[in-house]
Formats: sequence, structure tokens, C-alpha cells
Amino acid sequence: MTLVIGIGNGFRRDDGAGLAVAQRLQGRPGLEVLTHHGEGTGLMALWRGHAKVVVVDAASSGTAPGTIHHLAPGAIPADLRFFSSHAFGLAEAVAMSQALGDLPADFSVIAITGADFSAGEGLSDAVAAAVETVAAEIG
Repeated sequence: MTLVIGIGNGFRRDDGAGLAVAQRLQGRPGLEVLTHHGEGTGLMALWRGHAKVVVVDAASSGTAPGTIHHLAPGAIPADLRFFSSHAFGLAEAVAMSQALGDLPADFSVIAITGADFSAGEGLSDAVAAAVETVAAEIG
């Protein structure tokens, strides 16, 4: 079974992209779907012991809004920023899990470039389209 973790804050517009993907995948056979706010130690606890994990989060990358980035552990570009209020977030949790030898064998991150991280609800059009694409890819 694949664990899918959608990360985000639904009250920060495009930061809710990971949550929106998770919502679309709920109840799909072969998937365990969780949501999380993105704090690193909590993420590490969620994926510990799973063989296959896909994490979906919004990011700021300098690419066009709605751009989908498929990232392997150790290949998260330095200029890709996950929108988080946590000092120890997704990128740091992946690096720490790798260093500890505790990262699942089949682990990937899908980042969707956001356009608007201001307060409020609702995704920008480009991000909403990317959410549908990512949900279809996963499940």
C-alpha cells in the first residue's frame, strides 16, 4: 500500500495544493491518504515504517504557477522553497531521515509551484489544474 501525505494550509490559498490532492485521493484502493501541516518531525513519524511514500506539497520555485516537480530524495534543488512556517519542514525531514537511514525505500516528493500564498481559501487556476493532474498520476 502506498502512503500519500498531502501537506499544506488550506487558509493560505495555493499552500493548500497538497491537501487538495489528498482530498481527491481519499478512498482510492491501494492508497493510505493522510494530511499534515508540514512540521518535519511529525512527517518523519508518519512515513516511518512505510515501504512506499509520496508526499505532495506546494512550493515556490521561480517556475510558472502550476509547474509540477517530481523529486527524489537527495535531489531537492536548493532554489525550491516549500512554503512553511516551520523551521524544520519537509526538506529538512527528508534529509534527516536519509541521514538516519530511516527514509522509506520508495520515497518521492511532488511539489506544485504556487502563485498566491496570501491569507484566504481557494487555489489559483494553474494550481487547481496541477492538483487534478497530480491526483490522476498518483491514483
